Amino acid sequence: MQIDNVAAVVTGAASGLGNATATALAAKGARVFGLDRDIATAPQIDGVTYIEADVTSEADVRAAIAHATEQGPLRVVVNCAGIGTPARILGKAGIHDLALYAKIVQVNLIGTFTVLAIAAEAIATTDPLDHAQRGVVINTASVAAFEGQIGQAAYSSAKSGVVGLTLPAARDLAQHGIRVNTIAPGIVETPMLASLSEGVRTSLAAGVPFPQRLAQPSEYADLVAFIIDHDYLNGETIRMDGALRLAPR
Repeated sequence: MQIDNVAAVVTGAASGLGNATATALAAKGARVFGLDRDIATAPQIDGVTYIEADVTSEADVRAAIAHATEQGPLRVVVNCAGIGTPARILGKAGIHDLALYAKIVQVNLIGTFTVLAIAAEAIATTDPLDHAQRGVVINTASVAAFEGQIGQAAYSSAKSGVVGLTLPAARDLAQHGIRVNTIAPGIVETPMLASLSEGVRTSLAAGVPFPQRLAQPSEYADLVAFIIDHDYLNGETIRMDGALRLAPR
């Protein structure tokens, strides 16, 4: 499916993976609508319109999707919004904060589903292209979905939920010509990692078999573009991790 001259929605677009994706899609000719809770410091990019929205709010998501659809046809949605505050199930202060656990699942999993479902409703109304395809939704999981580390109980279970959602969502939406795929990144050099010391970042890179470095957000964006273009990729979770398998800690 071609990216040029279609509307695309990217969540978590103000920074990191979402910003790299929004930039790449706009460069390929898409009219990109970047959703984020805080867009005040988002870099200005030609072809990208930022919309302040919380992916856990049905009203926010519906309004953003409606706006993108008006500029449509809406054919591409990329879910990058996510949070990952670490906490042990049983720590020195007691059990894992239950509200924190619920929030992480709410943003990473339920937020992803909310955007997926509302966007699919809009994409299903577009005119079909070759082979009756109408659009593609790409979600973001993590290698932690498969090898969650100590302190990642909430994050890992939420991202595992995204992986588990992928195939049934692809099957559900097949009749509407909508593909659904997921990317599970390894350690990516995002603003979150930038706060770590150089020594810690070097140590993280050393744990990647090959290439022995941190991934770049632009590489995630490149994979998004490839999935959009490759019409036969559907219902798949693709690891982008340099063959990394996470140790317990």
